[in-house]
Amino acid sequence: MFVETVRFLFTVLGAVAGYQVALYLERSHQLGFSDTGYGWVAYVLAALVCALVGFVLGGVCGRLALRLTARMDAFLARRTAAEVVVGTIGLLVGLAVAAIVSLAVYRIPHAGPYVAILLFVGCGYAFTFLAARKNVDILRLVGLNPIKEHAGLRSGPRHILDSSVIIDGRIVDIVETGFLAGDVIVPGFVVEELQRVADSADPEKRVRGRRGLDLLRKLRAVSDDVRVLDDDYSDLHGVDSKVVRLGQDLEADVVTTDFNLAKVAEIKGVRVLNINELANAVKTAVLPGEEFEVKVLREGREAEQGVAYLDDGTMVVIEDGRRLVGGTARVQVQSVLQNPAGKMVFTRVVR
Repeated sequence: MFVETVRFLFTVLGAVAGYQVALYLERSHQLGFSDTGYGWVAYVLAALVCALVGFVLGGVCGRLALRLTARMDAFLARRTAAEVVVGTIGLLVGLAVAAIVSLAVYRIPHAGPYVAILLFVGCGYAFTFLAARKNVDILRLVGLNPIKEHAGLRSGPRHILDSSVIIDGRIVDIVETGFLAGDVIVPGFVVEELQRVADSADPEKRVRGRRGLDLLRKLRAVSDDVRVLDDDYSDLHGVDSKVVRLGQDLEADVVTTDFNLAKVAEIKGVRVLNINELANAVKTAVLPGEEFEVKVLREGREAEQGVAYLDDGTMVVIEDGRRLVGGTARVQVQSVLQNPAGKMVFTRVVR
């Protein structure tokens, strides 16, 4: 419909232009249409020829404008309102700077006007690019934080999920039981990362990505507190860096299972909730001297050791338990080793 409308307008304008051209030629006495007695034919032919030209050009320009509009729409969809507004201000500042400098440049003999044009284009582009790229920092300089007061977010606790904790899956049960109070935020760039992983050529990564997308859909279904935030940081490339920056801007916690991300976030002053640490904290306590029965599943790393597991997945290392692999044994706890990677219980067989 858009292309047809543009084509119609160009056709009408072409017909009017053809008539005006024929009228001009007759009035300038370059051609004497009226002397032949068929002057109206010349006007009609001129209008028809120019209308045909307008019809063809209208189709080309209409399709070109439609394509440019679609590209512009896709470009703006990836940009935040802050980027657009600050970028526009940057463009105006760049043109103002170019106008001031061009007062001197314009006086250069012969090349002055051309240098001024290049100056306007260069300054406009450079200032727009820098302003859009650093829009958050620029707004902070004037006392504004466009992300902290984001529409749809409530005041109070805020928790940002990274891709690792979504793929892990335990966050769904934690949110459903209400242990995370306040807004649970899933950044748009995290969703994009899950989609890239789901489209990966590697079968293992593809499965992880699809699992993450399925769990994200389930997460949104179990709680109304889950928000998908489309804000992005075009000046940062790594998803982890964007998660940490968003945590700073929103003054929110970062929920993750990624040990390295947790360390970086803590260094930058962002509070971290590590699901692995939570799981370790709520595991059944096992104390030295306590006795219980386990099934010995395999040999341990050291000679004569056996390995078993508690119901919650805690590894139990059994001294002299190698001979009992495949059977059950009653063991007594000697010591418990706790670290961020998990918990290990060292035991010996009760004779």
